[in-house]
Amino acid sequence: MTLFIDLTLNGLTYGLIYAAVALGLVLIWRATRVINFAQGALATLTTYVAATLLDRSLNYWVAFAVALAAGLIFGALTERVFMRPLYGKPELNPVVVTIGLLILVESVAGAIWGSTDRGLTPAFSQLGLTVGHTYLDFSSFDIFILVSVLVLMGLMLVLFRWTSLGLKMRASAFAPEVARLLGVRVGRLLTVGWALATFAGALAGVLVAPLLLLSPNMMDPVLVYGFAAAVLGGLDSPVGALVGGVLTGLGISYIGGYLGSSMETVGAAVLLVVVLSIRPEGLFAAAKARRV
Repeated sequence: MTLFIDLTLNGLTYGLIYAAVALGLVLIWRATRVINFAQGALATLTTYVAATLLDRSLNYWVAFAVALAAGLIFGALTERVFMRPLYGKPELNPVVVTIGLLILVESVAGAIWGSTDRGLTPAFSQLGLTVGHTYLDFSSFDIFILVSVLVLMGLMLVLFRWTSLGLKMRASAFAPEVARLLGVRVGRLLTVGWALATFAGALAGVLVAPLLLLSPNMMDPVLVYGFAAAVLGGLDSPVGALVGGVLTGLGISYIGGYLGSSMETVGAAVLLVVVLSIRPEGLFAAAKARRV
């Protein structure tokens, strides 16, 4: 029973990190119908920014805030410099560019900080908690991850449901031409969307770095699982990103715990195939009208 509880808590921790990555992918997909394969690399870059500040003896929270701000800046620059010239071009072009950007950013990170793995010490203890007489493999840092991602999801929900900026962003994503006719600055809102998506990725990078070793390729497997979570929940659904992330994290944790870590990737793929065979559009995708 204790093993099951530990696997559940571990899956929840990683699942929320996958959910943050999935949310970033969903935000960009909703706005531009592009899968940003550079999401993980940009998150790694912001994490290196935080690590550099910590090396200079700055406070953890200062480094944390600067990393998130760097995510906003990197996302906005990515949209302005790399994506904007591609709007209206063949749909494959942006995908190829994000893959190229993935390789470029990881190479730059390796050139600046080296390819040697390193740790990142968080502000909270990573030692498991004791509840009564039971030791749980769930630390104060895991609680911080839980709270951080839920706060992020809550803020995104408020933004898109109850603010004029969020309503304009939704209009720009689903009917950009109509939004332009109504006076909405669609280009500016796309920049904001990319900035927020990379902000979510930056949060995931800073949260996962203490659990993994920081390296230029640290986020590659996290991006794969985050993409699986986004597809599982539905690429148009922020709520689906959260649920898909948690389901993916729990599935991988149970499979790794009971069948061995070598089966984790296969198990995630099987989970994805089974769900999409039943509901191809994802668990939380809006139903589409059909012509009969």
